[in-house]
Amino acid sequence: MRIGGGRFLMCLGIALAVVVTARSEAQTGDVAGVPSTTEERLQSPGWWPTKGLPTRDEYLGPAACAACHASEAADQESTPMAKACAPAGSSKNLQAHPRLTFRQDPYKYDLTRVQASGVFSVSKGAQSISVALAWVFGEGEVGETPVFKHDGTYYESRLSYFPVLGALDISPGHPHSLPDNLVAALGLRLTAEDARLCFGCHNTAASTGGQFDPDHLIPGVTCEACHGPGAKHVAAMKSGQRAQGLAAVLNPAKLGPVDSVDYCGACHRTWADVLESGAVGVRTVRFQPYRLEGSRCWGTGDARLTCLSCHDPHKPLMRASGAYDRVCLHCHSGAGTTEGAGISRAVVCPQGTKDCVVCHMPKYEAPDTHAQFTDHRIRLVSRDRSYPD
Repeated sequence: MRIGGGRFLMCLGIALAVVVTARSEAQTGDVAGVPSTTEERLQSPGWWPTKGLPTRDEYLGPAACAACHASEAADQESTPMAKACAPAGSSKNLQAHPRLTFRQDPYKYDLTRVQASGVFSVSKGAQSISVALAWVFGEGEVGETPVFKHDGTYYESRLSYFPVLGALDISPGHPHSLPDNLVAALGLRLTAEDARLCFGCHNTAASTGGQFDPDHLIPGVTCEACHGPGAKHVAAMKSGQRAQGLAAVLNPAKLGPVDSVDYCGACHRTWADVLESGAVGVRTVRFQPYRLEGSRCWGTGDARLTCLSCHDPHKPLMRASGAYDRVCLHCHSGAGTTEGAGISRAVVCPQGTKDCVVCHMPKYEAPDTHAQFTDHRIRLVSRDRSYPD
């Protein structure tokens, strides 16, 4: 396999090296500092997002965190992560559209609000199947996908609601060809592992004690989804044992650059996750950690260029392109920086110092999403703006 820009040889070198970085004691293990798959990370010691080993009583919920971290908790409530999943009855789109229909002959679809929740139906002639909606995945800005149970098994709906359309359409990743039967027309049947992964990245504490337990999850990605369960932390802090309290949760900001980007990649796909999956082309634009590590300035890992350099997970996503100029200019300014071995002075852009991401991080529409995503592979973009794998 050949990966552009010598990427394969570079990463082979990384894999053979042991990179020592300052990190929380909770984040030590054989894969620390080495680009890894999320599966490898989950098998290593310490906390990692979506790790379902802690028991449910170790999770207290965001209200407990807000008692001391009021500002962060209040801001985080309005982020897309916090709204990554909700009970179907809480869907604002379902409330605003009591009935939505879709047709792909010979199948007819109907998504109807019923009392505090909703019903999803598909029919073919005189035959039909109706299911009660359980959850909606996605905060609704790009799209919202219902998830439900049929015959005791979770399904991802074949249709999603897209605000830009104001209507239903085929869910991303689902085939557009005609389903073979009514059950297939409902959507994608989730295996036990699929369900665990989907719920784990859209919620908090969906798996606990090593078991998938969606009946007791905390909806959305809240504090403990990233920092780990907080019961021991809260107990220690209340008793005045500050050192023990800080050790009981993980602060991702203290991770080294490779671990930090892989940490977010637990749900947004690490470089190794994407490589293992075989995904190529513009579909990968949604996998921001993978794209970021393909950047020329990433090298073997640069602490100035992690996800947290640009994004505060406690705050809503900044939309203005100029909001990120300060991060770019931290390196690409006249003064430049030399912040340690292996980190060289950055080139100054000859074109300007404003709206850097417009030129160097163009947007592309991911298939079936009806939305554009910022490509996190930072680069000099060719005139034809072709999408580089």
